[in-house]
Amino acid sequence: MVFDRGIVTQEMINEQYAGSGTEQNPFKVSWISDDPLYPMAYHTSSKWALLSLVSLAFFTVSLVSSSYSGGMGEIVDFFQTSEEIATLGISFYVIGFALGPLFLAPLSELYGRRPTCIFSAAALTAFTAGTAGVQNIESLIILRFLAGSLGSAPMAVSGGVVADTFPAVSRGLASGLNAAAPFLGPTIGPIVGGFLAASGGWRWAQGFLAAFSGAILVATVFLQPETYAPVLLRQRAETLSRITGRVYCSTLDMEGRNASTSEALKIALSRPFVLLFREPIVFLLSLYLAIIYGTLYMFFTAYPIVFQQVRGWSKGIGGLSFLGILVGILFALAYIFLIHFQYKKKTLQAQGRLPPEERLPASFIGSVALPVSLFWFAWTNSPSTHWIIPISAGVPFGYGMVMVFMPVLNYLIDSYTIYAASVTAANSLIRSLFGALFPLFTGYMYRGLGIHWASSVPAFLALACVPMPFLFHKYGARIRRRCHYAAEADAFMSRLLKSTKTDTRQKSKGNQETIDLETVDSVVNEERLDIGGMADITLHEIAHTPNNRTSWDSRAISNHSLV
Repeated sequence: MVFDRGIVTQEMINEQYAGSGTEQNPFKVSWISDDPLYPMAYHTSSKWALLSLVSLAFFTVSLVSSSYSGGMGEIVDFFQTSEEIATLGISFYVIGFALGPLFLAPLSELYGRRPTCIFSAAALTAFTAGTAGVQNIESLIILRFLAGSLGSAPMAVSGGVVADTFPAVSRGLASGLNAAAPFLGPTIGPIVGGFLAASGGWRWAQGFLAAFSGAILVATVFLQPETYAPVLLRQRAETLSRITGRVYCSTLDMEGRNASTSEALKIALSRPFVLLFREPIVFLLSLYLAIIYGTLYMFFTAYPIVFQQVRGWSKGIGGLSFLGILVGILFALAYIFLIHFQYKKKTLQAQGRLPPEERLPASFIGSVALPVSLFWFAWTNSPSTHWIIPISAGVPFGYGMVMVFMPVLNYLIDSYTIYAASVTAANSLIRSLFGALFPLFTGYMYRGLGIHWASSVPAFLALACVPMPFLFHKYGARIRRRCHYAAEADAFMSRLLKSTKTDTRQKSKGNQETIDLETVDSVVNEERLDIGGMADITLHEIAHTPNNRTSWDSRAISNHSLV
């Protein structure tokens, strides 16, 4: 399954493809009936094994980001540098999170998921190993940036693999498992990094992480197949051309819709900024998520101050202070699954597409839990208070973080559908910027304000953002109608739903004509990245299901990086 992507069978050769097999009119290659290489036809166990691999790769990238904090005190002493300079090792890695997917995502669309993931895993392994042997702080920071940017492909690709292999009806649980990785990785990282640094030093910690990512690299090479339909069909067309001497071309290539690398990168780099600064929905909600994300990464510097410097805990034991946040995340992920199935039931009952605002009620409790947890931590973190009290404050923070992130991100995805990849990229940009900047001023803030008032700063920011989910739930539809891209996306989905219903009625009368999606095709193909996720809105089956003779080359709507 891994190395036979270009293989053809006699049935594929005998298939009656549209066209005449000449340069002017090549055969148009599409899936055949009962296609053995169709990704959605994989055995269930193979699908879940593949999902586990890409989710583990996603988890590893996130783990490496925060595990650095476990040995940061030793790094300061070893290189005789300041805490703020050493913190750049976290900040530049997170900046890489923002920049890497911008070019890795379109490259995965052009060349496939598999080579992109292999390249990324190799880069993460090499540059993380390099950090274990550096002799100066400047090299350490540069290598961390390269590891974060070039190793971030799982953030851009893993959701696409889910959409490639799981149909919408069974995608909820798979998307949820994949979405857990970016929450669990950063939280477990300080625990792992703390104990590794305490037992063998910060170099040993980085070496262990390099070995772990190296194991992921080996598994990716031998176990991850290519699953992206346009690439698979292109490989099949090339093989058929060699075998038969006739001219074959995939649907994608024949219609001339395979964007060049420069075109794909131009869209990927420009549109997120357009949406971020011209769409108030994108800007305000991305700012909200960025504050939460920045607070999480601020804790990677703040927790060592509160629990190690002030309370005198060791590195390993100090890392355990993140267990409260971890417990909250696990509770929230369990609840997310319940909400997902409830939403799915409501969608079926509505016999259509629910308004995006239906996503937001799930975030109401989380938006309140965040400032409560932050104020709780801020005013109970002194040594005179038992340690279980401030650590317990992490439970509602972890819960609130997930319960705001998931519904709000799904709201953005549902609101922008065909532009959702650019929306998630814009969200990732500002989120990563906050995640990079917050740790840099944490040390100054805690020294200047003290552990109580410094911890209260993000609490006040979270408190100011509490009304956002409530306001967008009430006025979101009105706001979307006044936003250019949101209104365009809504009109597109309405036309698509209407066309699908019309086609269904025609087929019930015995009319086998396919849907004419030429109009919406030109719209959806402007967006070349995988989008969507637990929203369960997918165009993948329409375009790439065997026996579907529609010439529409859509993209799978899948879930993007939450990190």
